Amino acid sequence: MHPFAYHAPPTPDAAAALLGTPGAMPLGGGTDLLVCIREGIARPQALVDLRRLPNAREVRSTPDGGLRLGAGVRIADLVDHPEVRGRYPALAEAAAAVGTYALRAMGTLGGNLCQRPRCWYFRRSVPCLKNGGDSCPARDGENQYHAILDGGPCYIVHPSDPAVALTALDATVVIGGATGEERRLPIGELFVTPRERLDAETVLGAGETVVAVELPEGAAGGVQHYAKTMQRGAWDFALVSLAAVRRRDGEVRLVLGGVAPRPYRVYGSIEEDVSVGNLDEHDIETLAARALYDAEPLSKNGYKVTIAESMLRRGIRELWSM
Repeated sequence: MHPFAYHAPPTPDAAAALLGTPGAMPLGGGTDLLVCIREGIARPQALVDLRRLPNAREVRSTPDGGLRLGAGVRIADLVDHPEVRGRYPALAEAAAAVGTYALRAMGTLGGNLCQRPRCWYFRRSVPCLKNGGDSCPARDGENQYHAILDGGPCYIVHPSDPAVALTALDATVVIGGATGEERRLPIGELFVTPRERLDAETVLGAGETVVAVELPEGAAGGVQHYAKTMQRGAWDFALVSLAAVRRRDGEVRLVLGGVAPRPYRVYGSIEEDVSVGNLDEHDIETLAARALYDAEPLSKNGYKVTIAESMLRRGIRELWSM
């Protein structure tokens, strides 16, 4: 394995200083990072362990009545935490869908959001746009699990389950920089498509890392569901997933996973039409089909359109079944 130095800074300022040095990378649970090192995708000079920082694993209320989740919170903690389960069940359900129990017990929220894509060409160092090549071999190759929306010139899909639920819950991401300063942005602005950036899947710059995720009070309660279709039925990444939320104020959020390089929100009139309610089966079928109008499946992943439409139909029904 590639050699590297290991640091466990005691304070955020110390961690920020270390992360500002060339070749330093943050370490959370390590469930993806260490695999990336072994596969040659990552070659850090130093790993900066963020798990022992004050408040890294803290779950606490925010002044506006929401919930702040430290980036070091384990995925398993999200499954079992009473406030997450009671107020933001879509997130608890998404966390429960992550991998195996061992992975959930090790993996952190921050690391899960920032994990690298699982494209087999990228992971196996086949020349591609994300590792220095000049084309995407998945476009005309083995593309069963690749993007049908927002694709091109690279067709990765984002692998995170919690990211899909957090997008539906209008979460805010708190980002720490190498100078020790923090900035905040809606989670929908954290992720980028390959059209915007090929060297990474987020807007994080050098020395930046996710510090926390904040859930607004307005997204708590209501009707929330998270569903995931997998090839193996368990312990797998999503072929397609869906977070469906009907807030207490009546607004609806529909976000698909497994179909695009980032969580794909079904914006605009579709969510608005669903929020009105009083939908018959024809209405539901029409709305689900409209949500996939922009889909551009590759040669071997057209089945994702069918699955996504089916999951949307079910999700819309469930929003109004309670």
